[in-house]
Amino acid sequence: MPMSPIGKRIKALREQHQLTQEDLARVFGFKDRQTVSTIENGTRRLTADELLLVVERFPVSLDYFTDPFLLVGEGKFSWRHSGLPEEALREYEQRAGRWIAAYRHLAPQIGVASPLLRRSLPLRLSSSYEAAMEAGERFAAEFEMGPTPARGLARVMEEELGILVLMVDVEPGISGAACRLPELDVALIARGEVAGRRHFDLAHELFHLLTWRAMPPAHSERATTTGGSRAEHLANNFAGALLMPADIIRRHGPWSGLDESALVVRLNRVADELLVTSSALRWRLVALKELSKGAGESLPETALRNNGRPSVEMRDGASHAEKPPPRFSRRFAEVMARAVDKGLISLRRTASLLECPVEGVGDLFAEHGLKRPVEL
Repeated sequence: MPMSPIGKRIKALREQHQLTQEDLARVFGFKDRQTVSTIENGTRRLTADELLLVVERFPVSLDYFTDPFLLVGEGKFSWRHSGLPEEALREYEQRAGRWIAAYRHLAPQIGVASPLLRRSLPLRLSSSYEAAMEAGERFAAEFEMGPTPARGLARVMEEELGILVLMVDVEPGISGAACRLPELDVALIARGEVAGRRHFDLAHELFHLLTWRAMPPAHSERATTTGGSRAEHLANNFAGALLMPADIIRRHGPWSGLDESALVVRLNRVADELLVTSSALRWRLVALKELSKGAGESLPETALRNNGRPSVEMRDGASHAEKPPPRFSRRFAEVMARAVDKGLISLRRTASLLECPVEGVGDLFAEHGLKRPVEL
């Protein structure tokens, strides 16, 4: 766990209750706010009596300040969702924070170090959409992602960039998020989405993680492939180019001159091959000027939905015909499994953290090709 998180958690608690440093100084009985400032920035430690005073005055337990499996006042999140109420988003963020904090705390203890260096893209908010697309194309080429970049994107992010990728069950409306900590980047993706949407969301969050310093993303953005802020447009152009490089797209052409029916058939077929959605492929073709904007807009949404397959009953956000990927990721599951094996965390606490029965922990490990805990 990072050194002395208490100051950061004091600050988060103060901001949550909309208090100034002067207000908190009065709670402590300090003469001025400067002492609160030194506590929050970590240069002065709280005494035991002062910590108990905070617990008495605010609705928190001592665990709020000492539990290494909490992410309070540290990680910065950027969520993509379709109108989720702020309170529900905040509650889910706390749950996600526990998974991330657990990984951050346990990984170094089993020899999994955070990356020494962080990669970044040379893009700014003023960069053109063409520059974002060029960056996506270069990313796919330089990491040799082959004819179906979507297939290896999560692996490249985790193994080459050190970004933790978590496939998670989410509140309805959430599609994904990026999270940045001082020593770790994380992408969270709704595993119940269809594969094409998952891959696009993952590439989109990758853009935010690679441009965080130059253009910090908003805490909350509407999930859309065509609207949003300029940063979201840049992210979408990057994601489209990464997953659908121009040379691969043109290999499947020509795209212009087809009647609507033939165009829809080709869109759906190629989208399936590239593991993207037909809608995303359509807008990529418009960006490449392989299709006119008018032609793209005129295509019937119903013909592109689910890449042209008949509508099916949805369960937990995923079609019966498509099995969602296992929860979290192999890297995350491996860290948890080795931590359990070394006695760094109990099986019962692991089950509580992962929000499943104790037996479910073994099932999760097995889904990722790992041995079940000996205790089971």
